[in-house]
Amino acid sequence: MIRNVLSIAGSDPSGGAGIQADIKAISANGAYAMTAITALTAQNTQGVSWIELVPPDFVAAQIAAVFADVRVDAVKIGMIATSDIAATVADALTKHADNVPVVLDPVMIAKGGAPLLADDAVKTLRDRLLPLATLVTPNLPEAAHLLDEPVTMTRDAMAHHAQALAELGPQAVLIKGGHLPGDDSPDVLYAAGETHWFESKRTATQNTHGTGCSLSSALAAELAKGAALPQAVGAAKAYITAAIVAADDLNVGQGHGPIHHFTNLWNHAHD
Repeated sequence: MIRNVLSIAGSDPSGGAGIQADIKAISANGAYAMTAITALTAQNTQGVSWIELVPPDFVAAQIAAVFADVRVDAVKIGMIATSDIAATVADALTKHADNVPVVLDPVMIAKGGAPLLADDAVKTLRDRLLPLATLVTPNLPEAAHLLDEPVTMTRDAMAHHAQALAELGPQAVLIKGGHLPGDDSPDVLYAAGETHWFESKRTATQNTHGTGCSLSSALAAELAKGAALPQAVGAAKAYITAAIVAADDLNVGQGHGPIHHFTNLWNHAHD
């Protein structure tokens, strides 16, 4: 049975991040992608120039329409932008998504530095959405912001932040170590009282636009297919690593270009 994954996130017209990246990552990982759009952005590989928010009632209507007709096997939450939208998403998932895995990617800042989450929305995300999450996937700055602590730059502190975030309500926490210095890019999963590390070598490329969106979407697809958390993280990490390694095969934009979501499929097709 092909599983269905609903992404609740913002739109990126350049196709590298947001809803567009989610659709690609979910599809590349063997699931059927559906969407509820929270915000429209005018952006490209060089930055975000405009954001138009979708009214919260319409966000709720999109989610309700999907659940009314389609079996939803997992949900991914990306850009939520405001406190009102965060509360709306929390209400909708409380109503519709009982026993459905929820992957929360707390999108706060775009790759180019533009803020994507209002200050007052952080508390709502922390209080309303974190407790609904099966897995939350912050990077180092996002984890620090959620905890109101300084950004960590060591593996020991990453593990501490993961455990501290788990105490806020999610079933599990995956902190991404891409901001760490050095040649490695480790991620740490804290789940069921245990810590798991996932290692990969850092790839020298500026084309990493949409990495967080894509990882969380790949994770949602794996959970929808029934994978246990450590196995889901391992599979998603391997997928993202391959997509980053192949990113320079694409020629998209003049700034932070996208990762290659379909490198495994396209390369296989040319074998």
